[in-house]
Order: sequence, then C-alpha cells, then structure tokens
Amino acid sequence: MRILMVEDDAALARSIAALLRASGHAVDHTASGEEALTLVSGEPYALLILDVGLPDIDGFTVLERLRRRGERVPVLMLTARDALDDRVRGLDLGADDYLRKPFEPVELEARVRALGRRRGGDPAAAVTIGALTINRSSGHVAVAGRTLDLRRREYAVLDALATRAGQVVPRELLLAEVFGYDEPVGPNAIEVNVTRLRSKLAPDGPQIRTIRGVGYLLDAAGPTRDG
Repeated sequence: MRILMVEDDAALARSIAALLRASGHAVDHTASGEEALTLVSGEPYALLILDVGLPDIDGFTVLERLRRRGERVPVLMLTARDALDDRVRGLDLGADDYLRKPFEPVELEARVRALGRRRGGDPAAAVTIGALTINRSSGHVAVAGRTLDLRRREYAVLDALATRAGQVVPRELLLAEVFGYDEPVGPNAIEVNVTRLRSKLAPDGPQIRTIRGVGYLLDAAGPTRDG
C-alpha cells in the first residue's frame, strides 16, 4: 500500500517507516498537519497514519478537515493520550482505528493489514489467482506450491496487480502505490520489477500482460509470457 504517516517524533517516524517498508509498503512522511492535507489531496494513499499531537494543527483538526471535504482514506490515529474522551472524539470524527503509544510493532502491522483489507473490500488475508497464492498476513507468495523469493518492490507490484486481477492497472498508479514521493525512481522502475516477476511466476503462474501505452494486467489464464 501507499501510506502517509503524519508524525512529529522523528525517531518514531523512522522506526515505523522502516517497519512498514520491510512489509512491502511505500511510506511517505510529514510532521505537519497542513502538509498532510495537501498531500492527501494529490496522492492516492491507501492509508493515513495520523498522530494526534502535531506542531501546527492537531490530528483531530486534520481528520475533521479531511472528512469535511469528502476524503475517505482510512485513518489510523496514534496518540500518547489515555483519555477515553479523546478516543471517542477521534472515532466520532471519522477515524477508522486508534492505537495508543507505546505500541508493539506487530500490533501496528496487524492494524495496517486490517485497514488495507477493509479499504479493498477484501476481508480475506489471502488471495488466490490461478496457481498463485499471496498470504498478506505473512507475506508468503507461492505458485503451484513453489515459494517465491520476492524483493520488497516486486511483492508490492504483484500485490497491486493481484488486488485488481483481470483489470488494466495504469503504470502511473503502480508508481504511486509502490514508491514514496521521496524515493528515487528510475524511468524503467516498474518495467524492471514486472520483468523479474514474469520470470519468477513462470511457468505455472498467471500472466502479467503489458497493455501498450497504458499499464499492466494480471491474467490467470495460461502460462506466463511477455507482452
């Protein structure tokens, strides 16, 4: 997923970003509530991790403004506050989940996975397309029982295509979901990862078809081949 993290604790932000990137997510970060409002309006984020205590405007104000302008991006709020009234306020304003600091990394990962599935309308933690199986809880990917060793971005590209199996996924959308805005992106970044995936999916896995000038399509029919 493409995730925006709004957190002013630099050490905590680095820790969370490293954790989520290791799980295959693209993570953008800002410490500013105002900048978060701007970023959400221009990027296709799948999740917003939003700290309550920010240096400019607080997380409650950010959430209220997002919902008022019709933004439906799922929001996981982080707070060091223990007051029940604060948790209730966040949920009433439209937060999807609430996590109190300090928290265990495994709990954050589980909540991120749950919100990602909710957004995609897929309650299952696993997806099967032909001989391909992706277990999103463990990150395990297999084709006809054969485990695939995927790099982080290969996994992210495959999961994005699998989420929309049978649909053409524009190249620009893949770029937006797989890479953060501050990550260096080569001109053929998506093509390189697709080529590697085709090699690893062959010969039993679904095809990744290139739709010239548009993007890619994951098709369960037949053996993997280029084009």
